[in-house]
Amino acid sequence: MSNSNSMKIMVDELVCIGTGNCEEICPNVFEVVDGKACVKVNPIPAEEFDCVREAVNACPARAISIT
Repeated sequence: MSNSNSMKIMVDELVCIGTGNCEEICPNVFEVVDGKACVKVNPIPAEEFDCVREAVNACPARAISIT
């Protein structure tokens, strides 16, 4: 039983401060380019859901959102 069929995320580049927490927690999904976090894959593969949620919670600027 799946609780989500798909998960998409976005990074608000105006809010992102480029700490790299998301990339450290979930490197298959996030990377920091030119001081801003970028999403490498959307929608997110199911096996990455947990680390994406952890990355969202760890973002000090609250720049990452799940849609």
